[in-house]
Amino acid sequence: MKNRPSYAIESVDNALLLAQLLLLEGPMRVTDAAARLGVSPSTAHRLLAMLVYRDFAEQDADKRYRPGRLLHGSPSTAVPLSTLRQTARPHLQRLVDRTDESANLVVLTGSEARFVLTVECDQLLRVGDRTGKSLPAHVSSGGKAMLSVLDDDALGEALADLEPAERARVRRALRAVRQNGFAINNELTEAGLTAIGVPVSWADGMTAGISLAMPTARFSRDRVSGWVQELHGCARAIEKALSAATA
Repeated sequence: MKNRPSYAIESVDNALLLAQLLLLEGPMRVTDAAARLGVSPSTAHRLLAMLVYRDFAEQDADKRYRPGRLLHGSPSTAVPLSTLRQTARPHLQRLVDRTDESANLVVLTGSEARFVLTVECDQLLRVGDRTGKSLPAHVSSGGKAMLSVLDDDALGEALADLEPAERARVRRALRAVRQNGFAINNELTEAGLTAIGVPVSWADGMTAGISLAMPTARFSRDRVSGWVQELHGCARAIEKALSAATA
């Protein structure tokens, strides 16, 4: 897991995160950007103005900001990521309420699983917000869950940068994920963190993933079946809500 730099420059971090949000979630107004970043509208306006100046954003006639020419060429779907996030949020919240562990929503971008929403639990020792971060899909629980439902061509593209031996190992592991219906990341990306993930059908044949993430100290093999049942129930609820939202 990438750690935040010790001397992080908050304004730079906010600008880069805002560029990510425009790319992943689509057009937004100044007030939307301010709410997503947790900053004032005036600060969000200044950040957006700089992104426009550097061609990372552009402004429509209706005053909404969208990805600029330097971010063009990224794949899009019929269902905006903002719709996926908004639709999934209440179901992830119920999942957190039922399990008392943090839950994440991830999407596949190339070979990486990108976190687009985290709902944190209330426990003092918990996994925190991962929104905007990304991990190699083949080691993260949500990433492996998404990879497990790709067809062979798409999977080959997602694993193309791996060494042949590692690629073969990942393919064997994904067969187990398909058979079991879930994936586990047990301290593969961060010491002391364990996560369980399942896929969610999103749009146009695309797949998202959801995961429960917890301190490894609270993970128990005896509880996996119960957690997986809760995850699958949440995934089906999100799929049903997405179908209704886009009908």
